[in-house]
Amino acid sequence: MNEFLEQFLIESRELVEQATGDLLALEESPQDHDRLDSAFRAFHTLKGAARIVEFDAMGRVLHAAEEMLVAVRAGEHPVTADLISDCLSSLDQVVQWLDAIETGGDLPTVAATTVDALLQRFEKADARLAPAPVATGWAEPLAALHPSARTAIRYAPDEGCFFRGEDPLSLLERVPGLLALDLQPTAPWPDLVAIDPFACKLVIVALSTAPPGEIASLLTTAAGQVQILALAADAFSSEAQALLQAQLLLVADREEENFTGRFAAAGNVVANVLRAQGRASHADALLRLVAAGDADGFAAALQNVLRGDDEEAGEIARAPQDVVARALRVEVERIDALVKLTGELTVVKNAVGHASRLAQGGADPTALAPLLKEQHALLDRLVSELQRSVLGIRVLPLRHVFQRFPKLVREMSASLGKPVRLLMEGEATEADKAIVEALFEPLLHVLRNALDHGIEPAESRAKAGKTAVATVLLQAVRDGEHVVVEVRDDGGGVDLDRVRRVAETRGIASADALQAMDEASLLELLFAPGFSTASQVTDISGRGVGMDAVRAAVARLGGHVSITSTAGHGTSVRFLLPFTLMMSRVMTVESGGQVFGIPFESILETVRIPRAQITQIGAAHAFVLRNQTVPLVDLAAALDLRGADEVRSDEANIVVTSFAGQLGAIEVDRFGERLDVMLKSMDGLLAGMGGVAGTTLLGDGRVLIVLDVQALLR
Repeated sequence: MNEFLEQFLIESRELVEQATGDLLALEESPQDHDRLDSAFRAFHTLKGAARIVEFDAMGRVLHAAEEMLVAVRAGEHPVTADLISDCLSSLDQVVQWLDAIETGGDLPTVAATTVDALLQRFEKADARLAPAPVATGWAEPLAALHPSARTAIRYAPDEGCFFRGEDPLSLLERVPGLLALDLQPTAPWPDLVAIDPFACKLVIVALSTAPPGEIASLLTTAAGQVQILALAADAFSSEAQALLQAQLLLVADREEENFTGRFAAAGNVVANVLRAQGRASHADALLRLVAAGDADGFAAALQNVLRGDDEEAGEIARAPQDVVARALRVEVERIDALVKLTGELTVVKNAVGHASRLAQGGADPTALAPLLKEQHALLDRLVSELQRSVLGIRVLPLRHVFQRFPKLVREMSASLGKPVRLLMEGEATEADKAIVEALFEPLLHVLRNALDHGIEPAESRAKAGKTAVATVLLQAVRDGEHVVVEVRDDGGGVDLDRVRRVAETRGIASADALQAMDEASLLELLFAPGFSTASQVTDISGRGVGMDAVRAAVARLGGHVSITSTAGHGTSVRFLLPFTLMMSRVMTVESGGQVFGIPFESILETVRIPRAQITQIGAAHAFVLRNQTVPLVDLAAALDLRGADEVRSDEANIVVTSFAGQLGAIEVDRFGERLDVMLKSMDGLLAGMGGVAGTTLLGDGRVLIVLDVQALLR
């Protein structure tokens, strides 16, 4: 890849990040002209960059999105959820193209159908703003401005409601997915002096994306004053179902000529039918599959929709494989610091060379010793600074992973019908590039759990006196040599009684043992493999991939996960991660005549116990430490380094470690020293070798193999 394309990639990703943040903020505050202008500038600059590298397909898509933003700036179109979704979809496609450029090193070949599918979405924006078919005229004017609305509400409060302590607007605030409110007087307003401020003479019309049945259950206290109308039927009409089935037949034969064009046409028909049925999120998701050329995924997703499986946009479309960034932007100050260190190291090198020449010339060793000691101290200080500076270049702000979540939380919130506001703090906190890039999956799983299990439905929140819009906080902070990332929600907290019931049902522990457990022990059960309190499988969670996967992913990064929860107030999931993966502190141990390293973060303690206390259990061994049975691995035996006639001491040297929340232990022959090392990962034929985290060189030139304790004990 040439330098020109590399610069294009870096700048384009930054502009995508800027545009995404602006669009999501604009959806929250449609009157924020600064955000609108910023989003427009990002799209305009992206389009210009695409034209410079002669990437016409990307330029055409961005031009269409830019034209829509121009119309919004001119006041010709309002800011709607559909408009934001269309613009975000265009940015999703841009990211896929950027990933393809980074992987292949050149501009990708783009199918015309991919571009056409995106362009048609913007061309139909006017059609989406046309009045939706409604049963009565009172809902029509407002529904025309919000075609994504599923339900219309007409609320005529009793005139004396204020005297009974009733607040009509507070009642409607409980409605999930509230899109719009329109307040009109029941009769023309009289002169100001004649208005009775204690009489409620209003008719309120509201629109929501929630289904009518859910809204009716929330407004039972206003029975007789409320009309609820469905704007889009939950079930497909017979004509719509026949059309969708026909499109499935069209994409059945992948080998036929002109399949690509037929696939694109079928996708457009399906999207139009779904939008007409009030299922815009499904339409958007299926169009993304068409744009990606995924005919199999398209057919499977459409069949799910026809069966009534409520898979939403964020889950139907398969997420593109992450591409590891090969370029980093480095601040000039950090480069200057490296240049300064290089100069100081050159001075020390010259001093060591001078001492070497003195030694060769027969200088007195006693006189040379202080000089060498002084230069070694200087070299040690400079090398430590150099290590910190080099590691500082590898770091990335956590903003690079945090910025991916607002859009996903937006989609999950709409899918679950739970209004959620995502707050992010500490996005500028830095961590090793490898850690930042690996955090997306575990954080996504925790956020899914927070929305699906932690946040209560709007009705429950209202009864508990909470705000209708729930809050999830994604926070990062630097703590010494560690980075702490935390996800907190203000939901109902973990239901400990349900945890006990599920654990007993699955045979994880006996009923008596579960009753005796404290809160911390019960929360630890959430990390058991496959443990889930979900009552049903949804598109968000409940598929048996639980917090054990999160803990394993964080453990691979050398970190730890913990959960705290307060009933009725929420749950917090905390990741404690190392600042860097390259620099590691290890303890050396000797086993079978060889020296190995064990990462310090894996070591809980070292103990010496009489060998008589080690018990054989089948083919394995274990011992009891403070009333807890700990499995034991003999390192030399595991690596086939133990001689058959080797005489062993009466005491065993043991390193106690933690694995997936459980204790484990490794027996070694001797404990060694503590070292700060730069790990080199295994490559070539040894790449991916289990049980080995990496290698480094000792001071005497020997290779030190640093063990992966998690893999060794697995």
